[in-house]
Amino acid sequence: MTKKLDIFCHVPRESWFCDRYGAEYNKYSVHNVSHTDLGCDVIWLLAAWCWRQIPEQVLAAKKVVCTIHHEVPWKFDEVRKKDFLERDKFVDLYHVPCEQTRDFVANVTDKPVFIVGYWCNSNIWKQYIRDECKKEFNLSKNSLVVSSFQRDTEGSDLKTPKLEKGPDIFCDAVEKLISLDKNVHVLLNGWRRQYVIDRLNAVNIPYTYIELPNIETVAKMYCATDLYIVGSRVEGGPQAILECAMTKTPIISTNVGMAKDILPDSSIFAPTKDFVPKVPLLSETNKAYINVQKYKIENYLNFYDEMFKMVIGD
Repeated sequence: MTKKLDIFCHVPRESWFCDRYGAEYNKYSVHNVSHTDLGCDVIWLLAAWCWRQIPEQVLAAKKVVCTIHHEVPWKFDEVRKKDFLERDKFVDLYHVPCEQTRDFVANVTDKPVFIVGYWCNSNIWKQYIRDECKKEFNLSKNSLVVSSFQRDTEGSDLKTPKLEKGPDIFCDAVEKLISLDKNVHVLLNGWRRQYVIDRLNAVNIPYTYIELPNIETVAKMYCATDLYIVGSRVEGGPQAILECAMTKTPIISTNVGMAKDILPDSSIFAPTKDFVPKVPLLSETNKAYINVQKYKIENYLNFYDEMFKMVIGD
């Protein structure tokens, strides 16, 4: 029988995926998980950038696991490195979701770095009938719906592309599809989509944008999608790879984060000038669906349990 631990899971309260992820761990974990009680065995800094919200004397007295989702090399300046090293004094173990993040973090710290991918909640990411979902969003069933659901614009000015997310790569791919006489319609959600929207408007590509849909609507947006494109340069997951795989949404991705853990090689692309995007075959989508089963929340939480047991030496 697994010994129950008291785990304080620190979430950012930013209405971002970390908040949902922390809530899911609270709901499904065998351990006693709290977002408010610091009387615990382990502090899990799920949102590492918010670490200063916890008093240093508390961090010093506890075992601390810190999740680094990803780091952007060209943004890791002296200020960011200084903050990392100040936090590092209190961290006992780093959790990262993929090898790229592990390699980066291991060059900055001598603390252990533990790779555990993200889980996927199949209670949320369900399959719906594509034509019915297209109808719900007023999309033609004959259109090629190309989707992107992640922020793409820097918050500092709401016009500069967030290059690690590759919005320029996404837009280039959409424009190539248009050049092939495809009846393309772009489907967007999420905060800070100004860069992509400006690019689409500049060349008159039709799009539908739902800024902050609820989670069921997001699942249906995946199922209305004929091609999801991850054009990122740096990622931890992204979540979209797992969510597309679970909903059997055709997806292609750059080689980032967990892409190679889930997607077949044929669905991973290098964004060269000669690259022409294509919709994966049904067999490729089915392979991603098979691969993602390992990451279903009921199958995968035990890897997190082992991580927390490791940090307390149990």
